[in-house]
Amino acid sequence: MHMLLVIFAGLLLLSVFGLFGWLWGHDLAGVARGARLFMPVWVLVALVNMWVGVTRAGYSVAQEAPILLIVAGAPLVAAALAVWKLA
Repeated sequence: MHMLLVIFAGLLLLSVFGLFGWLWGHDLAGVARGARLFMPVWVLVALVNMWVGVTRAGYSVAQEAPILLIVAGAPLVAAALAVWKLA
């Protein structure tokens, strides 16, 4: 359940970045720029989520690594598709 909430939060954050890109650029290229800026931010957020899972929840890095790929990957794929289609 936590994993789905984090993925949903990533997609929500992507939409916020896209909205700010639209507001600053006034076109779809601005949305693509916002999605590009979202990518490194989301990687950092996913890494922090992994760190919390390892240090606080007691999981090992080997247990958290596949979760990191899913949690980081789903919003990043959506952002990459947005950049590809809108740029």
